[in-house]
Amino acid sequence: MQISMPKIPRRFYPLAIVFAVLVLFMPRTAKFNYDYRKGSPWPYETLISQFDFPILKTEEQLQAERESSASVVVPYYRYSEESTSAALRNVQSLDLGRWNSLRPSIVTRLSEIYSKGVISDGKVRLDHGFADVSPDVIYIQKDKRATRYPRSEVYKVSEARDQLVAAVSRNHPAVNLDSLFRRSGVYDAIVPNLIYDRAMTELSHEESADYLSPTLGYVSADQRIVSQGEVVTPEIAQILDSYKAEYNKVFGYDGPRILLYLGNILIGLALVVILYLCIFFTNQYVFEDRSRYRYLLTVYLLSAVFSFLMQRFLPGLLYILPYPVFALYLVAFFRKKVVLPVYIASLLPLLIFCGNGMELFVMYLTAGVVAMESFARFDKGWLQFVNAMIIFGVELLIFLGFRLIDAGSSSVWWLNVIQIFVGSMLTVALYPLIYLFERIFNLVSRTRLQELADTSSPLLQELSAKAPGTFQHCLQVMNMAEYVGRSLDVNLPSLRVGALYHDIGKMKNPLCFIENQSASAGAGNYHKDKSVQESAADIIRHVGDGVALAREHRLPELVQDYIRTHHGDSYTGYFLNKYLNDGGDPSDIAVFRYPGPRPRTKEQVILMICDSIEAASRTLTEYTPEVFDKFVDGIIAGKEKAGQMESADISLHELNLIKAELKSYLQQLYHERIVYPKRREA
Repeated sequence: MQISMPKIPRRFYPLAIVFAVLVLFMPRTAKFNYDYRKGSPWPYETLISQFDFPILKTEEQLQAERESSASVVVPYYRYSEESTSAALRNVQSLDLGRWNSLRPSIVTRLSEIYSKGVISDGKVRLDHGFADVSPDVIYIQKDKRATRYPRSEVYKVSEARDQLVAAVSRNHPAVNLDSLFRRSGVYDAIVPNLIYDRAMTELSHEESADYLSPTLGYVSADQRIVSQGEVVTPEIAQILDSYKAEYNKVFGYDGPRILLYLGNILIGLALVVILYLCIFFTNQYVFEDRSRYRYLLTVYLLSAVFSFLMQRFLPGLLYILPYPVFALYLVAFFRKKVVLPVYIASLLPLLIFCGNGMELFVMYLTAGVVAMESFARFDKGWLQFVNAMIIFGVELLIFLGFRLIDAGSSSVWWLNVIQIFVGSMLTVALYPLIYLFERIFNLVSRTRLQELADTSSPLLQELSAKAPGTFQHCLQVMNMAEYVGRSLDVNLPSLRVGALYHDIGKMKNPLCFIENQSASAGAGNYHKDKSVQESAADIIRHVGDGVALAREHRLPELVQDYIRTHHGDSYTGYFLNKYLNDGGDPSDIAVFRYPGPRPRTKEQVILMICDSIEAASRTLTEYTPEVFDKFVDGIIAGKEKAGQMESADISLHELNLIKAELKSYLQQLYHERIVYPKRREA
């Protein structure tokens, strides 16, 4: 006996592809499984470093160093032997009068001063102006080698003069050296022997600003980082951040890869299961609509892959991702009850793999939900930028909220704020891709539905010309269905289009239907010489003719589904009853049945009910609330009894809402009017 394997449903094949892509693009690094915040106690066991690692400077510290290096210039000097020799020769040639005996001592002390170096007084000149000399170090080039010297080891010209007076006066305290040096020109002979090099100063200043050390110390292996219960101070948080960065590097490349791959497989499987359940519990019919199902999975994959790629290659730019646009891509073709859980599932990779995943998850989730609502009002022309600014405001508030929780100010917030702003603008820039997706996946966007609902379109004008009664019936059904749909969570543009086109097949044989027969031709004249079977076949044929016309005019599959399901697989009641009343065989009634299928969505159910209500309401002779109650309840009960709503995604509560709205609509449509009295003739 051969045992056959159970057949795998086709819905799982696309999910397998999603799973494979997720595992392929997942980060190949270990996860640092500790969450901490400044000012909060460390909730885990005492953390001991597993390896040596550098303590990385924070952005605030690096920015402060950049500003400091930009404000203070380290000047560059070249040692000049010629200036030294010339200054000493000048002093030796000076006439000191009766104090010429002091000349050897003066020259000796001046040589000692020049051996250390003499620079000019005042500020140094740069290309963009003047700057103060660094109080700490200077560069001195001597014998083709440049060396950093402490500023305190060299003299300015004024300092050299004071040092010369002090050195000589120790051996000759009785001499007024300051007066002697001024009168004889010794002071004038002291000139700098370290010559300022402006070009090299500029070059070294630029390099010092660009090449800052990113670290400020090291932590050794086996050293305690933080103890259990210890408050995480800003200093400890900085060490933890550094340890986390080094941990990801070390274990990303040297760790046991098989465990990482296995972990990625398990996480990828969990993500796919969550996505499947999100669809399963919100709208199972998505699985049967291949185009929409593939589109939904594609949007999910785009979101996840962008997350993985940004985390791996550009983790500093995660704030620039326009995640709300993925919510807009979904809400254009799905109801919000499907969109929200799927959008949340698409954000889970951020939460799992990104270092600040919780912040990004909350920020993009809130912005996406707001975008779904705001875009419905600001989706045309320049108003889309209003929507982008709303998204920017929401993301900025969440971002600032997390910054306040982290405690302490940041001097580089503006970099993240710019990224958030650019990401909000990208939402507007990337939204037009929805029209490309519409074409690729053969879907219908909100804009396309608005175009189809234009009654001046050629196809609807042809319907109006060939079957004017049917056209008016479609308009009435559209108004009724829209009125009912406003009380339920339905796609109103889709419902409006379905109502307008559901009977276009009647233009192929308009006189077959009573609403298109003129009064002079007599009611039912078309069916006068036909059998009930032939008449039923002609009536039923308008469904197939409508689908053929929709295909001919390239109407979307969505519209064709409305045409197929607006009668379900019910019977043509008039001709079936006539057949049975005339003694027809009850087992031979298949010819009176519409081909179906039955409605599956709320919109299709509403259209089926409104189509029947609008047509049957023309037979009413009384217009009282009691009559409307009995009339509506009877028609909907008949549909339920025939099983027409068994496959539909609609609840009993929603059916009761539909009944209530229809009764209200009929009372407004057939309200009583005042009889105007005739005016008496004078």
